[in-house]
Amino acid sequence: MPLVSRLIALITLLACAFGAMAQEADAQAKVQKFLDSLHYQTGTVAVAEAHATLKLGEDFRFLDARDAQRVLHDLWGNPPDADVLGMLVPAGTSLLDEKESWVVVISHSDDGYVSDAEATAIDYDKMMKEMQDSARESNPERQKQGYPAIEIVGWATPPHYDRGTNKLYWAKELKFAGAGEHTLNYDIRVLGRGGYLSFNAVAGMHQLAMVKDSMPRVLNMAEFDAGQRYTDFNASTDKIAAYGIGALVAGAIAAKAGLFAKLLALLIAFKKIIIVGFLAVAAGVRKFFTRTR
Repeated sequence: MPLVSRLIALITLLACAFGAMAQEADAQAKVQKFLDSLHYQTGTVAVAEAHATLKLGEDFRFLDARDAQRVLHDLWGNPPDADVLGMLVPAGTSLLDEKESWVVVISHSDDGYVSDAEATAIDYDKMMKEMQDSARESNPERQKQGYPAIEIVGWATPPHYDRGTNKLYWAKELKFAGAGEHTLNYDIRVLGRGGYLSFNAVAGMHQLAMVKDSMPRVLNMAEFDAGQRYTDFNASTDKIAAYGIGALVAGAIAAKAGLFAKLLALLIAFKKIIIVGFLAVAAGVRKFFTRTR
């Protein structure tokens, strides 16, 4: 190759290299600016919309509804969800740590008092099969809207209801198309007088032991305010939900209503699928340049 052509090629490669590095530096600065804009709360936190209080202790920090929704949608690429009331983030972890970070997403339902009469009679194996079928049926529409297909692998922790505290918990193992690791969704429902609080942990399956160890503390930190607790229910005046505990586990209410966005409620796409598009693009440009050398 003539010397002039080689010099032109070298100059072009160097320009691409510096451009890619500048683009990546800009992307990283934007990500850091985003993280710095989050406002964490600690100690005792009131969740006014749900008439509930969280006593966080030293293990978790709290992000309010606005910041939690920004993290889920802007940072991790999940579908928008205005029902999210907040997020618990373990202390000492970064939201961008692909190996160690995990969060608990908080929402609330005011559909009415959920009866626990059926709690001991539910066939959860049969329910799992129905949930797996529903997920497969929903995948074409998910993919049409630009989200990855879901496979529900099975129970990571079978459902359990504690009548003493009126709290229900379970965990599902999920597989998202294109993700290298399976996703863990660990769920808690705290029943109240007029609805329930929902706590949904999103993590990788390799974090199951850590999440299982931490979630009992989440169970204990959440309580409805006085007058709004499950035992405060007044059958003569209060609204009763049109579903029972089984529907909370299966997410069947959303499916029956035809609300695709809520189908299998809060099966949040694993955070590692999308972490800020412009950062991924910049990294891709850098890798391409490295190969061309």
